Amino acid sequence: MPKKLIIDCDPGIDDAVALCLALFDPRLEVLAVTAVEGNVSAAQASVNVQAVVDHLDPPRSPRLGAATPSESPPEANLRRLHGDNGLANIDLPLAQLHHQHPAEKIICDEVRSAPEQVTILCLGPLTNLSRAFQRDPSLPLLVDHVIISGGSLRCIGNVTPAAEFNMFHDPLAARAVFRSAATRTLIPLDVSEQVRLTLDIIEQLPSESTRAGRLLRHLIPFAFRAHRQHLGLENIFLQDVVALTAALHPELFETEEMAGDVETIGELTKGATIFDRRQQAPGRSNMAVATEVDAVAVKDSILRGMAEAGRAT
Repeated sequence: MPKKLIIDCDPGIDDAVALCLALFDPRLEVLAVTAVEGNVSAAQASVNVQAVVDHLDPPRSPRLGAATPSESPPEANLRRLHGDNGLANIDLPLAQLHHQHPAEKIICDEVRSAPEQVTILCLGPLTNLSRAFQRDPSLPLLVDHVIISGGSLRCIGNVTPAAEFNMFHDPLAARAVFRSAATRTLIPLDVSEQVRLTLDIIEQLPSESTRAGRLLRHLIPFAFRAHRQHLGLENIFLQDVVALTAALHPELFETEEMAGDVETIGELTKGATIFDRRQQAPGRSNMAVATEVDAVAVKDSILRGMAEAGRAT
């Protein structure tokens, strides 16, 4: 049976690539794609989710959930890496939706419809999942598994010296999810960045004559240019695609049970993920944390997923 999956994301180039792979993977039944503020504003995230799904026109259309704006705007601007609209400035046609449900309602509805069967893949800030758990306090026990792209095992961030972006953007939500009763696995930044994609993958992308190929052949080259121009790198990281791979191939990741939390107010450490790794730690572990990854096998899996997506014309 295909794995039932909700993808909560803030597209974002790597989110959009993850959607390309997930929506055409026969091992997955993507029940819903929900938008969250993060890489882009709430309004833009909602537009991007719909635009990507409409463009790809997958065999089974997922439900869409709209992002709700946060009370304070994002402190980090990632336009330099993702483009002004988050999708490498590509212009995708968009149908007007007259009625959109908020993301947290969609999450609650889908989990309630299939209790203990749904995996939630969180590729952006944890705002929506925290709100869903507040809306339905029994929901954490009804979710089969939560896989989170974010945090940093060694407290080395990508938006501040100590914090990874998804945790930094909404640390209160991240703390609420970390402290919930849901079963979860964290794919931290320092593990996902072991999977380095080099320029040779461009030659292996699907043909531009396919829906996925047209999108990927716009997003991936933009990512290489942005990484080189702004980060001085000749390779790219697609953290959210690595997290998707963890949902499909958990055997490619070594994990360790840990007690983790998120700093919410530190002047220098807001959004930092802290793990109590003392031998005599007083607290119990509350999540599985990826510590190592088979980077070669994950890269191969990503390329196979792109090829599978490209088979849909």
